Amino acid sequence: MTEQALDGVSFRMKTPFDFGFVSRWGKIFRVFDGQDSGNICFGTERNGERFFLKFAGAPTARYQGNREDAVARLKYAAGVYRDLAHPNLIELLETAEIGGGFLLVFRWTDAVCMGKQYPESRARFFTLPMEKREQVFLDVLDFHRMVLSRGYVPVDFYDGSILYDFEAEKTVLCDIDFYQKRPFFNQMGRMWGSSRFMSPEEFALGAEIDEITAVFLMGATAFALFGGELDRSFEKWALDEQKYAVALRAVSEKREERFQSLRDFAAAWNGGIR
Repeated sequence: MTEQALDGVSFRMKTPFDFGFVSRWGKIFRVFDGQDSGNICFGTERNGERFFLKFAGAPTARYQGNREDAVARLKYAAGVYRDLAHPNLIELLETAEIGGGFLLVFRWTDAVCMGKQYPESRARFFTLPMEKREQVFLDVLDFHRMVLSRGYVPVDFYDGSILYDFEAEKTVLCDIDFYQKRPFFNQMGRMWGSSRFMSPEEFALGAEIDEITAVFLMGATAFALFGGELDRSFEKWALDEQKYAVALRAVSEKREERFQSLRDFAAAWNGGIR
């Protein structure tokens, strides 16, 4: 393990790497070096405009795989971000084969992450009035209905994918790199993702990952935003009993007991189905 510094910002790498190309997008003000995906990310500023850079191809501190796989995954992700462009999704501006790897350049957002790895911003998120937290959930649901309509299924979505811009009062979503075109089947056994958000089929080799899987994800997301996450008791639930019943049905271990579409889930959540 080694420590590098760029523009006065230090970060960890397995071995030193030349990131000189990053200066094309300005001066670095922040580095995200803790991912285990093979990516390293930078916040940069150029002429008053800020960018978020995601790069694969460097020997990052926590990645255990090979460089070529990380680069291939990020190239695939570029197409996902283009296909799933949405007002609540972080905006992809450009891509580049550069530095011996591959780079995605996004518009910077001042939104902060509600994932457990960011305890301060997560705690701040839970101070939001309940109606604003509910709007975040509806934004997440709306985005995923669009995802399904464009022929994709979500993979590796969790609370770390949800950001909130407190000044603009806007939900911002990120890290959809592993979303897959349908039909898609589990080729790994235990798939990518946080177990708090994963359905049984995401642990079952050969299982189809489909809209019913996405229903489970939305139920698990509801319990993350309004309940006790894996403690799905009503005592931990912050909303009414009707919405609790909807979320609980969505996370049923048995696929046939879940809502069979996000449309039905959304209708039930909004009180249209009892």
